[in-house]
Amino acid sequence: MLSGCAKGLARFVFAVASIWLVSYPGRAETSIASIDPANGLPILSIGGASALSGQFVFWGRNWSWARLSTQFNVIAPFEYAVTGRNQALNFDLSGHITKPANQRLVWQFVFNESADMADVIGGGIAFKFDLATFGKAMGEPELLPENRGWKWGQTKGSAVEMRFDPPLARVNFERNQKNEIRAYFYQGQIPQGQKTFTAALTVSRDIAIGPTVPERFGLDDFTAWPTDILRWDTAPVDLSFLNASERPAGKHGFLRVDHHGLLIFDDGTPVRFWGTNVAAYAIFGTDRENVRRQAHRLSQLGFNLVRFHHQDSPWVHPNIFGPAEAPDTKHLSPAMLDKLDWWIKCLKDEGIYVWLDLETLRFFKVGDGIDHFAEVSRGKPAAPGNGFNYVNTSIQEAMRRFNQEYVNHVNPYTGLAYKEDPAIVTMLVTNENDATFHFANALLPDKNVPWHDQLYMAQADAFAAKFGLPKSEVWKSWLPGPSKLFLNDLEHQFDEKMISQLRGLGVKSPIVTTSTFGNMQLSSLPALTTGDIIDVHSYGGTGELEKDPIYGPNFIDWLAEAKIVDRPLSVSEWNVEPFTVPDRDVVPLYVASEASLQGWDALMQFAYAQQALNNRGAPSNWQAFNDPALIATLPAAALLYRRHHVRQADTLYVFAPTPEQLFYQPISPRNAVALRTAKEKGRLMIAMPQTKELPWLEKSQIPPGAVVITDPDVPVIDANAQMATSDTGELQRNWNEGTFTINTPQTQAAMGWIGGKQISLNDVRIAVVTLNAAVAVQSLSDRPISESPAILISLGARSTPGLANRFFHSEPVVGSITIRATKGLRLYKGTGIGDEEHQVPVTYEDGRYKINLDSSLHTYWLQLK
Repeated sequence: MLSGCAKGLARFVFAVASIWLVSYPGRAETSIASIDPANGLPILSIGGASALSGQFVFWGRNWSWARLSTQFNVIAPFEYAVTGRNQALNFDLSGHITKPANQRLVWQFVFNESADMADVIGGGIAFKFDLATFGKAMGEPELLPENRGWKWGQTKGSAVEMRFDPPLARVNFERNQKNEIRAYFYQGQIPQGQKTFTAALTVSRDIAIGPTVPERFGLDDFTAWPTDILRWDTAPVDLSFLNASERPAGKHGFLRVDHHGLLIFDDGTPVRFWGTNVAAYAIFGTDRENVRRQAHRLSQLGFNLVRFHHQDSPWVHPNIFGPAEAPDTKHLSPAMLDKLDWWIKCLKDEGIYVWLDLETLRFFKVGDGIDHFAEVSRGKPAAPGNGFNYVNTSIQEAMRRFNQEYVNHVNPYTGLAYKEDPAIVTMLVTNENDATFHFANALLPDKNVPWHDQLYMAQADAFAAKFGLPKSEVWKSWLPGPSKLFLNDLEHQFDEKMISQLRGLGVKSPIVTTSTFGNMQLSSLPALTTGDIIDVHSYGGTGELEKDPIYGPNFIDWLAEAKIVDRPLSVSEWNVEPFTVPDRDVVPLYVASEASLQGWDALMQFAYAQQALNNRGAPSNWQAFNDPALIATLPAAALLYRRHHVRQADTLYVFAPTPEQLFYQPISPRNAVALRTAKEKGRLMIAMPQTKELPWLEKSQIPPGAVVITDPDVPVIDANAQMATSDTGELQRNWNEGTFTINTPQTQAAMGWIGGKQISLNDVRIAVVTLNAAVAVQSLSDRPISESPAILISLGARSTPGLANRFFHSEPVVGSITIRATKGLRLYKGTGIGDEEHQVPVTYEDGRYKINLDSSLHTYWLQLK
C-alpha cells in the first residue's frame, strides 16, 4: 500500500500533469521543456519530437573517455536531484534542480574533486540541437559572451537560453557544427576541492515547462504492485491454435516471393509472420527440456517465426565456434550446433518457422588468415569485418567457408540439412553491415587502413571513370551525391557473390542481404533489392504515440521508409529503449496494427530472450519472455496481425524519387514530412528509379491508382492536425492526447494516455483511471466480438524491475470495461479457462458484460468463454 505521504504526492503529481495537458492542448502548437530523467539535463520537445537534448561528456588524457554515471530522483513536483560519480577523473557530482518561475528551470551543480587532475581534456555538457527539423523555425543557436552559455530561437518567436554562473572554462560549437555545443566545466585540469556552478534555462512564453516522464506516469509506490502475474515457463493465454495447421512447419514447401511481392509457400499458401528473436545464451544455455517447453510457449503466445541471432557474437561463450579461446572461427562447434538443431526441431514440431542469420557479429581472429588483419583488428586479437568485407576478398572467402559448412550441416533431429529444410524460411547474409551509410567510413583515408583504403579508392576511381563522375566526390562516403551511387554498387557486387554461392549450394529459401538501421536514408535502399526481402530494424522510446508527424518521425516511420514497391518487407528487429520504457505495453499492438494497415510481411520483436531460459532470468530490454509489460499485449498483437483483424489501407501512396532526389539528397523520415504523414492515412511505398549508373537496379512499376508523391516536403495531412484516422476508419492516432485506438469487428482496443477518458468503440466501452495503459478486446473465433463464443481481454501498464533486479512489479489496470457480446459467457483470468478457481465475477445487462478491473485481479489477461 502507498504511504499517506506517497499517496498525497501521487495525487498532486496527477493534478500537475492534468493541468499541464489541459493548459497546453496542442503539441502542434506547444513546445515542452523538461528534465531528462536519464541524466537530469534539459530536453526540449516540439510536437513530441526531440529538438534539444543534453549529455554529460568528460575525457581524461588524450581524449580517453571518462564516463560520469548518474542517478536521478524526483523530490517533489518540479524539484529534482541528480548525483554522479566519475571514477576516471575522481570527482563526485551533486545537483539540485528547481522551477522558480513558470518559464525557468535552475540547476545547482556541485563538483567535489578528491585530487588534482592535470593534463586532462576535462568536459561538461554536450547540448545537441535538431537543426535539420527545427532550424528553419528556430534558426541557429548562438554562443553567449564570456563563456556564459548559449541561446537558441527567434527574437519574436520561440526561444530558449542556457546561462551559467560563474562563466565556464569554455563554450564552443563542436567542430564548428552548429548542431552541437559543448559547455566545459573543466578544461586542461581539475583542481582538488569543491566548485559550484548555477545554470538557468529560460524559455519564451510559448514554451511550457512540463513534468518529467516519471511524474507524468505517476509516482506510485511500485513495490505495492503484484509481482507474480507472469510465469516464465507457461503462457497466460493459448493461441497455439493459430499454428495447428502448420505442424510440422515446412509442410507447405519452401517459402518464395510471388510476382506481386508477397510471401507464399510452394503450394500457393500465403503467409505472414509474427515473430521474435532467440539470441545468444538463450540458444546455447537453455537445457533441452526447457527448449521444448519454450517452443510450446512461443506457439501459445502466437508466434510463428523465430530468428536466431548472436549465435556467432564474441561476447557469447561458447558460441557457434566453440569456446572463447578457440584460435580461429574456421570451425563450427558440434556441441553448439546440436543446441541449435534441437531448437529448430522443437520449433518445427510446434508449427513455428525459422529465420537463420549467417553472420550476426562474427569477430575474426588471427588464425582466420585475413589479409592485412592488423588494419581490421587495430592491434586487438579479434575484430568484426564490418565494412572491410566489401573490399577484402579474404574476408569474403571466410564468410563463404562458413556459409558452406553451415547450410550443408545436417540436423540429426530432422534429418535435413539447413538448406533442405523448408521450415527455415529465410537466411540473412550479414547483420547491420551496410556500405551505403555506416561502414564504408571504415575504409577512408583518415582511418589509417592504407591497404584497405587503396582497394576502396581504386574501386571508387574505376566507378567514377566508368560513368563520368567526379573522382573527388565518389569516394566521400559520408556525403550525398555520387558516393551513394558507388556505395550501392559496391554493396550490390558483394551481395551478388554471396547469393550466387548460396544458390549454388542449393539454398532455396529467400535471402536477405542486410538491414536498414540507425537513421539510414532512402539512398541505402537500392542495394537491398539485390536480396529477395527488404529488411529493417527500428527502436523507439517513451511516448511514440505522442510524436506529431508534422514535426518528426516516430519509430514506425523508420520501418515504413523501407517498403519498396513489389518487394516483401520484413522487420527482424523492433523494440523500444532504454529499459525500462514505461509505456512499452502499448507497442506490440501499435506495431501489429500499423503493419497490417501497410501490408507488411514479417515482424520480429527483439528479443524474446538473450539469457538462458529458466527461472533465474533477470529483467532486461532484451528479455520479453519474463516481462509482463510486453507479454501483456504481444499475444493480442499476434492475433490481430495473423488473423488480419485490421484491413490493409485502401489508398496507396508511392514516393517516386528521381535519381537526383534519391542519391543526391539525404532523404529520410527525419526530414520527409510527406512520408511520415502518408503512412498515417494509407499505405506507403518507395519506387526505385531507373538509374544509368546502376544498371542492375530494376525500375519499380507503380501500381495503377496510386497517389504519387514527388515532393517529400509537402505533408499529406493538414499541418495543424492533432490526430489522424486511417482511410479504413479502423485506426486512429491522436498525438495531441497520446492515444491510439483500434476499432474493427474482431479487435477493439485503446492505449496510451487513456486514464480518465470514456472511450466508446463499436462493441466496447473503456473507462480506466490508470493514467497510461492498454486495453484490448478481441474475438478468438472467426466471428465479430458481438457474436463470438470466446473473447480475449488483454490489459497492460507499467512493469518495473523489483528487488535485486530479479522480478517485475506490475501496475494494475484499474477501471471498467463493458463488452457487447452473446449471453451465457463466463469470465476467467489467465489460462484458467474452464477452471472454476480462476473464474471472475461479471455482470450481464442489456446485452453487455461489465467487467470491473481492480488490483485484486493480479493479471493482465482475461477471457470470456
